[in-house]
Amino acid sequence: MAVYTEVSTAEAHTLFAQLKLGELISLKGCAGGIENTNYFASTELNGVTHDYVLTLFERLSFEQLPFYLRLMKHLAQRGIAVPEPVANAKGTLVFEVKGKPAAVVDKLRGKSELAPTPAHCAQVGAMLARMHLAGRDFELSQPNLRGLDWWNETVPVVLPFLTKAQSDLITQELAYQNHVAAQSSYAALPRGPIHADLFRDNVMFDTVSGEPLLSGFFDFYFAGVDTWAFDLAVCLNDWCIDLETGAHHSQRAQSFIAAYEAERPLLAAERELLAAMLRAGALRFWLSRLWDYYLPREASVLQAHDPSHFERVLRHRATDVCHFDILAVTA
Repeated sequence: MAVYTEVSTAEAHTLFAQLKLGELISLKGCAGGIENTNYFASTELNGVTHDYVLTLFERLSFEQLPFYLRLMKHLAQRGIAVPEPVANAKGTLVFEVKGKPAAVVDKLRGKSELAPTPAHCAQVGAMLARMHLAGRDFELSQPNLRGLDWWNETVPVVLPFLTKAQSDLITQELAYQNHVAAQSSYAALPRGPIHADLFRDNVMFDTVSGEPLLSGFFDFYFAGVDTWAFDLAVCLNDWCIDLETGAHHSQRAQSFIAAYEAERPLLAAERELLAAMLRAGALRFWLSRLWDYYLPREASVLQAHDPSHFERVLRHRATDVCHFDILAVTA
């Protein structure tokens, strides 16, 4: 989350009053993330304080947003722990603030777990599988906007900023992913709405009876229809690696996949291509971080991500044999 567009308390108050959420008592810009303008907001209604997130969308259009917001509402209504968007009396979920599309969602309880254990990974894996299953009857459709087409468009844009070794790696990996996408086994992968960005900082854990309990997934604004295996790989590339080196963490990965499969067993085609999807997930986030790093947008509050992290992850995924112990779990 970041702040590209300044919103005054008075401007936010107008929207919260329209939504009948109570008196706005605090509004604070958020520094995390890079895509949208975000504020934490608190209101008071009948003596009770309620917490929300106000988001202004800097890249997504009024036409694109119903997919994301209605997906969140669809999942919430099916028992998946996600923030539920707030609608007005007419059922509208997308509003206009400072000339930009905006939405208000419930703020989840708890905090992100940046040093997850196998137990944390198991909870995320199980909820991810339930989310995939719950999205099967979602009626709207939109492709993953940061998928293969975007990679093919964006790699030439970032190449001038890279070293020879980096250029070789990214072009070779892009060629490999185009080859994978042309295979019949890839076409056989099950698909549906995916989160596509379910990193450690997009999951919240509350504490119940002294134990961590997953309280929700948030930040669905990279969601789209893609393979469930790619969504799983994105998670494994964050929850189940060493952040310093990018190296695979076997125990966390096995816990994650075992819990996922307890809810939705993987198909043979998914097992066959999981290693390729791990590489695809690493390429996607290395490429987006290169793009944001070398071609940044101005924001009053912004924390840029280090592109080299996912370069290291991709090098590990492209050269090591970490996927063999993952495949052993899914066999």
